[in-house]
Amino acid sequence: RPVGGSLFRIYRDTRFAKDKSPYKTHVGISFRHDAGRDVHGPVFYLHLEPGSVFAAAGLWHPPADALKQVRDAIVEHPDAWKAATRGRRGAPLDEGGARKRVPRGYDAEHPFADDLRRTSFTASTSFSQKDACAADFPARVAAAYQSTTPLMAFLTGALGLPF
Repeated sequence: RPVGGSLFRIYRDTRFAKDKSPYKTHVGISFRHDAGRDVHGPVFYLHLEPGSVFAAAGLWHPPADALKQVRDAIVEHPDAWKAATRGRRGAPLDEGGARKRVPRGYDAEHPFADDLRRTSFTASTSFSQKDACAADFPARVAAAYQSTTPLMAFLTGALGLPF
């Protein structure tokens, strides 16, 4: 679609940047959940850039209400969360984006206190530029997304969305 599709725009926001180059040097593609209206819903994401190619899935910087829903689901269903992120079929979460303390209202001694501090819930798979140019790259990306199925099922369930 010309507007509201999955391909991110090519223009950079240069208002507050020292680098005033007008175009991005990467392509970002977001495959959103049917009920998701913006990039803050559960998504599959593909990033193509010289020197940086990766496929990711999850919730990146969700709004406060969605973040609370996920945290509440982690507290209410710790076994399902463990299976989705640390189990044999689970996808390990990406590092970064965490608060210093567990948010108010959550137990600081919870077994997944580190996850309750998170502000994003994503898992990613890196590829080389050579991989991105290979004939089987779409199959490799599909396999990377398939490995995040437990995480995406947990996140969509936490937000009350079908998976």
